[in-house]
Amino acid sequence: MIRTVPTTPFTDQKPGTSGLRKKVTVFQQPNYAENFIQSVFDVVDDKAGATLVIGGDGRYHNREVIQVAVRMAAANGFGTVIVGQGGILSTPAASNIIRQYGAIGGLILSASHNPGGPTEDFGIKYNIANGGPAPETVTDAIQARTLDIDRWLTVEAEDIDLNVIGERRVGDMTVRVIDPVADYAALMETLFDFDAIRAAIAGGFTMAFDSMGAVTGPYAREILENRLGFAAGTVRNGEPLEDFGGHHPDPNLVHAHELYELMMSPDAPDFGAASDGDGDRNLIIGRGVYVTPSDSLAMLAANAALAPAYRDGLKGIARSMPTSAAADRVAEALGIPMFETPTGWKFFGNLLDAGRVTICGEESAGTGSDHVREKDGLWAVLLWLNILAVKRQPVMELAREHWARFGRNYYARHDYEGVATEAADGLMAQLRASLPGLPGRAVGPLTVQAADDFTYIDPVDGSTSARQGVRILFEGGSRIVFRLSGTGTSGATLRVYLERYEAVGGDLLAETPDMLVDLIAAADSLAGIRAHTGREKPDVVT
Repeated sequence: MIRTVPTTPFTDQKPGTSGLRKKVTVFQQPNYAENFIQSVFDVVDDKAGATLVIGGDGRYHNREVIQVAVRMAAANGFGTVIVGQGGILSTPAASNIIRQYGAIGGLILSASHNPGGPTEDFGIKYNIANGGPAPETVTDAIQARTLDIDRWLTVEAEDIDLNVIGERRVGDMTVRVIDPVADYAALMETLFDFDAIRAAIAGGFTMAFDSMGAVTGPYAREILENRLGFAAGTVRNGEPLEDFGGHHPDPNLVHAHELYELMMSPDAPDFGAASDGDGDRNLIIGRGVYVTPSDSLAMLAANAALAPAYRDGLKGIARSMPTSAAADRVAEALGIPMFETPTGWKFFGNLLDAGRVTICGEESAGTGSDHVREKDGLWAVLLWLNILAVKRQPVMELAREHWARFGRNYYARHDYEGVATEAADGLMAQLRASLPGLPGRAVGPLTVQAADDFTYIDPVDGSTSARQGVRILFEGGSRIVFRLSGTGTSGATLRVYLERYEAVGGDLLAETPDMLVDLIAAADSLAGIRAHTGREKPDVVT
C-alpha cells in the first residue's frame, strides 16, 4: 500500500557537479534524503514499470538510504530495482549496469573521494539512461522540485537483505540483488589483452594497488589477483569500510602517501596505482616517477591502439578545461578532434553518445572511454597495464619517450580547502573584474597574452555553460586557471591550476615545482590568494 508523507522543502538541495553532497548528519534529518529522492523521481519521465539501479560506495549511511530509496521506488511505480550486493556498486560499475540492463537511470549513493563516517560526507547522484550523470537541464529541474515539494511516497515493507543475491518483492516491484563485480569484470575482459598482461606477470612484472579502504577493493581483487594472476596482497586496503579506515579516499600524493613512498623506494614494484572512494578516479605511479593525471590522459591516448578495444583508432579526445594541454598535442599528431569542456563528467556525455570522442579525462585523476559514461579508475589502470605489457618497458621510459616526442606540460593543482564562501566568492569576483585589463600586463618574468572566463558551447546540442573558470594565458604557452570546486560539503575549495609548456628540445626532466615557481608567484599576485583566504600555502598539491 502506498503511503503519502507530508513534507516541507529544504532550501539547500541544489545538486553540484556530482549530485547532492552534505554531511551525514544533514542527510539524517527527517525527510531530507526522502525529499531529494522524491524530487528526482518527480522529474523522471516514463518511470512506470521501468528499471532503476541503486548502489553506492559502501560509506556510512549507504545501507539506510538504499532501503528508503527501494521503498520509495516501489511507491513511485518503478517495475524493477537492481541493487549491488551489500549495497555496493562502484560509480563506473553502476554506469555499466544502467546501460547493460536498459535501466531508465540510477541513484549512486556516494560522495566520491570525500571522507566517510558518522560525522563526514554523504551524497546522492542521479545518472540517466546512457549511464552518465544527469545533465544540467535535469539537475535544474530536480532543484526546482526540491523547492516546492510537499510530499514523498513510500510503501510499507520490511528492509530487504542486501547481502543475499537473488530476487524479492517490495510492493508490486521486483528487487534484484546482483553480484556488483561480475558484469564489470566481464566488460574489462572485452576491452583489454588480458593474455598479454598475464604473460608480463608470469615474467616477473609486479604492482601495488591501493583501494584506500573503498569500493574498488572487490573489483581489484577479482580482476588483478583472480583473473590476471597478480600475487595475493597486490591489492592493499581492499575491504570497503564505512569510514574508509579513517582515511581520506582521494588518490593523490597527500592521501596515498604510503603508496608514493613505496614507489620511490629501492623495493618498489614495477607499477603502482590507487583508486578513490567510489572507484572513478585513479593515481598512476611508476617506479621512481609520478604520472600526473593530465600526462596520464595524454600517454593513454597516444598508446591506446595497443589495447584490443581501441585498435581501430580513437574518434577524438576530450578534456576538461583545467586539464593540461598535453593531450591536445596527441590529438594533433593523431589527426583527430580535441574537445575542451567544463569540469564535470556530464559534459563528456553528449560527445561520447554522438561518437565524437573515445577517450576523455579530467585533471582531478579522472580518465575514461566510451565503454561507460563515467570516469573509471580501474579502466585506466588496466589500460596502463595493457600498454606496459605490450611495450615491455617501465613507466619512466614510456614517459620520457612521450615527452621527447610531444614536449612536456609541467603541471600542478593547488587546492585551498574549506575557504569561507564569502572570501572565495570575493576572490573570484575581483579576478573576473580585472580580466579586461590583464592582456599585456607583466607579472614578474611573465607577460599575460589573454584572459577570459571560460564559456562552453556544446557542439552536439548547442547548450551554453558560462563562468566555468578564469583562464590567464601567458606568452610562451604557460597558463593559470582559477575555479571554485563543487565537490565539497562545507565552505569552498579554491583550485588553482598551474601549467608551463616546455617544447621538444627544452628542459624535459626537471622537477615540476622548480618549473612552476614563477607561475605560483603570479597566481598570488593576480588573485590575491593570501589576502582573500589568509592562507600562506595550499592544503593539497597534486
